[in-house]
Amino acid sequence: MAQVDLNSDLGEVWRGVPTADDEAMFALITSANIACGFHAGDDASMRDAVRRSTAHGVSLGAHPSYRDEAGFGRRDQDVPAEVLEAEVLEQLRALQRAVDEVGEADGVGARLVYVKPHGALYNRIAHDRVQACAVVRAVVTASEELGRPLPVLGMSGSSIERETLAAGLHFVAEAFVDRGYRSDGSLVPRDAPGALVTDETAAVRRAVSLVLDRRISSVDGADVELDAVSLCVHGDTPGAVSLATAVRAALLDAGVELVAPW
Repeated sequence: MAQVDLNSDLGEVWRGVPTADDEAMFALITSANIACGFHAGDDASMRDAVRRSTAHGVSLGAHPSYRDEAGFGRRDQDVPAEVLEAEVLEQLRALQRAVDEVGEADGVGARLVYVKPHGALYNRIAHDRVQACAVVRAVVTASEELGRPLPVLGMSGSSIERETLAAGLHFVAEAFVDRGYRSDGSLVPRDAPGALVTDETAAVRRAVSLVLDRRISSVDGADVELDAVSLCVHGDTPGAVSLATAVRAALLDAGVELVAPW
């Protein structure tokens, strides 16, 4: 039986306003990437996410970004490697602190189990070895502090994949159901036509094709081969709950088992 993880970026409370229906999304996915305060989220939203992950049996991942609340972490930045390493580690520690606080208060056994960088950082470390190495060093340190390795979720064939594997950590490749791809396998920039896929029929077709055929159609009609273990539906995509509901149902109907790879 084919298997795939279904993940979503959640806990993204931006300036006090939730950008997604977290409660509904948690019920549909198998892994949740939680904002750690630099582009969105705060201590309270992280604790809420930990509680939801436990209630729904969803794997909990950290979603660190550039320090860019104003731009929601979607603006590329030339951050010195040592600064980026420290800032990513700060975010991983913040989410782990929320895990510890909820565990102590509620007596639940939630665990931080992986890391998925956000937005512009995600795209930059796909090709920038220096920044990729900085992110990996932060993950290695966090892993050592936890006493167990944290896998990294990211783009297949990327610098972050190579550096993660070189550090002896597990890498999980993902693809996006609700984002457009260019023929070279990169994502269409968010300010360009075709960046978002909000049509349920198209999203369903893409999801099933990614799992069963390992390919997706680019915005210019070319087939792009992608070997994805996890599929993402962004929580802040318009109609995200309906989109994720349709994708989940279609995958199950196609005989695909939804399971976290951690």
